[in-house]
Amino acid sequence: MKHLSTLSVLMAGALTPALAQDSQPSFESAAAAAFESAIREYDIPGLVVGVTHGGKHSFYQTGLASREDQQSVTPDTLFELGSISKIFTATLATLAEGRGALSFDAPVAAYLPGLQGSPAGELTLIDLATHHTGGLPLQVPDNVAEVDRLVDWLSGWQPSEPGARSYSNISIGLLGHITAGTMGMSYADAARTVLFPALGLKSTWIDVPTDAMERYAFGYDRKTNAPIRVSPGVLDDEAYGVKSSARDMLTLLDIELGVGTASPELQKAVASTQEGRFRTRLYSQAMIWEAYPWPVDPERLVEGNGPDFILQPQPMDEGDAAPDQSVILNKTGSTNGFGGYIAMVPSENLGVVVLANRNYPNEARVRATHDLMTHILAE
Repeated sequence: MKHLSTLSVLMAGALTPALAQDSQPSFESAAAAAFESAIREYDIPGLVVGVTHGGKHSFYQTGLASREDQQSVTPDTLFELGSISKIFTATLATLAEGRGALSFDAPVAAYLPGLQGSPAGELTLIDLATHHTGGLPLQVPDNVAEVDRLVDWLSGWQPSEPGARSYSNISIGLLGHITAGTMGMSYADAARTVLFPALGLKSTWIDVPTDAMERYAFGYDRKTNAPIRVSPGVLDDEAYGVKSSARDMLTLLDIELGVGTASPELQKAVASTQEGRFRTRLYSQAMIWEAYPWPVDPERLVEGNGPDFILQPQPMDEGDAAPDQSVILNKTGSTNGFGGYIAMVPSENLGVVVLANRNYPNEARVRATHDLMTHILAE
């Protein structure tokens, strides 16, 4: 799938910005129409939609970052990204590989000797990056409180469905832990000092600094409506710990689309994360990104982001999508109080990020975003 990023770079200079200034009211109306029913049905306190199209950025925002003090959301409000954070973990790992610090073909046991001779130790780093683990559970076991104890637990783990895709915080968390270890620092420090500066991100953190806390939204619990933020957990930084703004996420999407400012080293690393490595029934699995053919039937997109497909092991074969096929790459992310979605169509130079301080169903995020993207491309 690397050719898509290259194509985006070549086309960037010839593209006319599609979301021109005089089209902002039209965009806001389209975004409001796309998300109105979800906001109403799921009582979403605040939501921001960011779109990059032809290098032009547009935003739609509605509602509150904090109901307690009536603070409105803006493109600079900080939201918890949940599992969208995994995109950053994969990118840091590809940067480390490019610098010779690790190899995606190497087994996990090469970096975690305590797993020598175990099925978990025989998994490769590319297996971790693509959820190709054969049954790793979604969450770290409740009785495991630190990484060393997780390694102990993994030493006795057996794959329930060898070769299957198993969506897991453990797999990508281990990849981030291993990557940071090869850099001689914690994952949070590696993200803060290496990755986020390389991406040009100004408002993206794992640990939000004191001077940015006033922009950090509160999430709202689905059952109690209590204001909440993410709780600490084993491998949380690596798997679901990033907080960011819609404005910064469009900076990321521009680099993902090949039109942002990035070093050749970084652009190569980003392109590598977009390459399909395995095929499921519905999409091609890249490093965290999931690639569907574009245009895509929204029902297919909904099913692939649905709880059954995410939570149950899925058959997966080696191989990418058709080499000349346009694709939409996407990723959802949630914490207990937040829900996000990010999607892009490289051939159309279009990317969308949706951030909300409510964990509402993936189906609603996917349908609304697909409607908005279809509207933008039809204009």
